[in-house]
Amino acid sequence: MVQEYVSPVRVHKYPFEMVMAAYERRFPSCPQIPVVIDCVITEDSWSADDSQRQTTRRCQLNVDAPYLLKKMIGVDYIYFIQKNSLDLRSRVLEIEATNETFASRVSVVENCRYFVHPENSEWTCFEQRALLDVKNFFGLENTVEKIAMKQYAANIAKGKELIEIFMQGVHEDGVKELKPWSASDPRNNRELRRVVSRGTEPLSPRPAADAKRHSIPDSYTLDSEYIKRYLGELTPTQEARLLQLRKWIAELQKGKVPSDTTLLRFLRARDFSVEKAREMLSQSLLWRKKHQVDRLLSEYQTPEVVRQYFPGGWHHHDKDGRPLYILRLGQMDVKGLLKSIGEDGLLKLTLHVCEEGLKLLEEASRSMERAVQAWCLLVDLDGLNMRHLWRPGVRALLRIIQIVEDNYPETMGRVLIVRAPRVFPILWTIVSTFIDENTRSKFLFYGGKDYLQPGGLLDYIPKDLIPDFLGGPCKSFVHEGGLVPKSLYVSGAFTERDGDPLSEDSIYKSVSLARGQVHEVVVHNRDPHSVLTWDFDVLRHDVYFSVYRTSKELQHTEQPAAGDESRSVLEGAGREGEHYHRVETALLCHDGESIQGSHVMSSRGSYVLQWRCEGARGPDGAQLVYFHETLASHHYRGSMSSLQSATSGFSCLSGSSSCPSR
Repeated sequence: MVQEYVSPVRVHKYPFEMVMAAYERRFPSCPQIPVVIDCVITEDSWSADDSQRQTTRRCQLNVDAPYLLKKMIGVDYIYFIQKNSLDLRSRVLEIEATNETFASRVSVVENCRYFVHPENSEWTCFEQRALLDVKNFFGLENTVEKIAMKQYAANIAKGKELIEIFMQGVHEDGVKELKPWSASDPRNNRELRRVVSRGTEPLSPRPAADAKRHSIPDSYTLDSEYIKRYLGELTPTQEARLLQLRKWIAELQKGKVPSDTTLLRFLRARDFSVEKAREMLSQSLLWRKKHQVDRLLSEYQTPEVVRQYFPGGWHHHDKDGRPLYILRLGQMDVKGLLKSIGEDGLLKLTLHVCEEGLKLLEEASRSMERAVQAWCLLVDLDGLNMRHLWRPGVRALLRIIQIVEDNYPETMGRVLIVRAPRVFPILWTIVSTFIDENTRSKFLFYGGKDYLQPGGLLDYIPKDLIPDFLGGPCKSFVHEGGLVPKSLYVSGAFTERDGDPLSEDSIYKSVSLARGQVHEVVVHNRDPHSVLTWDFDVLRHDVYFSVYRTSKELQHTEQPAAGDESRSVLEGAGREGEHYHRVETALLCHDGESIQGSHVMSSRGSYVLQWRCEGARGPDGAQLVYFHETLASHHYRGSMSSLQSATSGFSCLSGSSSCPSR
């Protein structure tokens, strides 16, 4: 298989002629490149006007390969043929090196070029690429490829350093400036030929040119200094893959190429596999075009309900200079937001945040003069309970997470989770499977109040920027969230399957209760430490809700008893406190409330969810819709043993959050 390696352009801040004088000093050998034992000139000729030189060298290399491998292949050294074509008139040096040893089994072609910087004639650029084709090498093809790549990377790393070293020697010889070749100045051309041929007689010193020393513009993105400054440290292989992906995408997009930071994010998301990154990026570019994502920053209008009740926003930066986003998830009314702006509205809000983040990353990189490639997310879970596990809401959030993972990979540098309650493992178990493994590794969790202790938030966020609601001194403008009033709900805003509890295909069941009636659901538990969860809305009047446990196998029922008297499946189970037990305190649930809760079923037996209507009069009675589910214990590996119920609905929201009628 043919492997291609491309390095970014290196820039030497010296004129082309001076670089050529320094370059020539690396022959026939130099201590800085110990792998090169010797280079013998086999051909060397100049044109009559001293403008062009053709040179061929046979180079002996001591390859850095294991001793046993050398013995197996029967050689201690390998030979390369290097052909140089120097054009002083055009100020270009073309270099081609091919292997002579094992040429029938391995083909190595390396092409290098020195040329004048396109925007500064006093600077010289160097670019390098290589093609490796291991056809058949005694079954050691992979080993040979790794050795070749290692050697190529070492050469790239040394190239710019050597020019600087040899340039000092040129200066020590008294050569401070070389005038370019000119058809009208034969004497200068002869002197130039002598120096770039490494003649011993130095030129007479001339005053240094008043070269322009301006920064390389951002558009000149192949320069190695640009990569280091705006993209961070990359290995030679990663640089080559970046340039290869850029070339492929340019061909696909007809010249419209995303930024280098975008290309790099997709490469990192696919472990620098160019083929996989190209496929992922191509799908994302089509998605962006289809949904006009590029217009979000300029056209998005924040809905009023988001302004008032969405508990998230940007908040300064962390200690690494990354933009910091705060999400007070425990105060977020997922159901209320979905009923108000719909799933598409919540998705558009999320995408707008992501686009803002990309813009902030660019600004941070410019202001800090180094690569800032990802933002930091601080998630406050204070107030989190089982209401956040409202099934349609979780399904919508998982879809949004998947879209973000597919189109904004490697933008999350760190996720700080604070004030995680005992109920959190349920939500994390469900959500984490949809988060990329590499992203999951960036999560840090803090339960209780230890987030301000050593090893907590202060390791990542400056002390003066810790938000006030976490006990810090910095005023946060992130909204506290709270319940979205029903008056802000929009009819038809959330119509996804299971979204409407009264629809025919809903997972929710509807029940009406007259005064004194009960409705019960019996759950048989044969899996100790599994988790029983429930979610219900009271649509009319008030009801009492309780959960019981008995070791006796009860008859399964999900229908209320007929008549006006209370009839419970527990009536035949014996006395309460002796034969069966109430495991969740009776809760009075008012008209319009939405209740979610959970209970760890620590023992085998029957568990009973009971709704009782006490005070309703008239023909209408009480009405509710409910859903329950049992989560297997093996998903939690014991982490749920201390799970607390959250049947109080939204009562654990901050005291300043009002509870309007639901």
